Amino acid sequence: MAGFASLLLYSLVSCSSTETTATPDVPPAPAESAAATVIEYDSDFAPFSDEIQGTSEVIDLVPVPGGSFMMGNEHEVVVDDFWMGKFEITWNQYNLFANESIENIRRQLWQVFYDVDIEAGADAVSSPTLTYEVLEVLREAEIPADVISTPSPAYGDLSLGMGSDGYPAINMTHYAAFMFTKWLTVKTGNFYRLPTEAEWEYACRAGVNDQYTPPSNPDRYAWHRGNSDRSYAQTGTKEPNAFGIYDMLGNVTEYTFDQYYEDYFDRLGNEPSVNPMFPPTQLYPRAARGGSWMDNDEMASCMARRGTSPTWKMNDPQLPKSLWWHTNAPFVGFRVVMPKDQPETVEEMEKYWIEAIQDYF
Repeated sequence: MAGFASLLLYSLVSCSSTETTATPDVPPAPAESAAATVIEYDSDFAPFSDEIQGTSEVIDLVPVPGGSFMMGNEHEVVVDDFWMGKFEITWNQYNLFANESIENIRRQLWQVFYDVDIEAGADAVSSPTLTYEVLEVLREAEIPADVISTPSPAYGDLSLGMGSDGYPAINMTHYAAFMFTKWLTVKTGNFYRLPTEAEWEYACRAGVNDQYTPPSNPDRYAWHRGNSDRSYAQTGTKEPNAFGIYDMLGNVTEYTFDQYYEDYFDRLGNEPSVNPMFPPTQLYPRAARGGSWMDNDEMASCMARRGTSPTWKMNDPQLPKSLWWHTNAPFVGFRVVMPKDQPETVEEMEKYWIEAIQDYF
């Protein structure tokens, strides 16, 4: 597809332009992760910083070499190579998305994904009164009307006064986190998404691929209820894991791509299970992993998992409730992954796209 060819071309330029900012020196592995393999990076699979076009922000990425591991200490799973965000997505990055002009981002998306170029002088693309010519172009391209959206205004300060400069973004819904990854794909030219549960746990374990036990001293790696002083912290202020990834055990719980299932391992089927994923088909629960600044230190573990809940919007007075914001979940955020094997067509990307579901809970 011509539009996606443009995306791939931009992707190559984007990656090559950031090689000078790559940081191949990996932080030393914590002592408790000494069993992890020391990684030697290939030139095409090394840490790098991906620029968000038109801004001063970058996404710092760490390569996670694929392999097999005993997920949950009970089921063999195989995952492919991917890059993972070195840090949780911050307010600095998320607010770029939240404040984006919907007209501009849709125009960019149509051009990058579908090779549909709508002139800036056309009617506002978010308006129901598009020009006839614009509507015809979009119909012929078979572009979904809601292919991308941006958040509605937040309910006041969703950081709760805990800080925003360098702090993880919180209180967004799973759908909002997903839309951020689509926006980031348009802005960088590289395909981003949320990690699957399997990818998240594999990256968190950082080379401990057999029997996993949580760290005996979680204070080294995680902000939790016992040390957080009732607030989240700026990203990267604890020690990283052996892959050089920060805050996976604490600070904020992190969304994954998957629907949450209590019987997750029963659903995996044969061993090994290769790149398992469970695309969401229901609004609740969606899967989130790791502990947070509000949790006890027992949750500072690569095994910690939970499902989203309607109670996370308990104080939202709207009906239907917001697609974008939680009112009662200051403990949840997310980070992103970029698969090494990038999709070659928009159709391949679409299997990771999820539908908006109205919330009447």
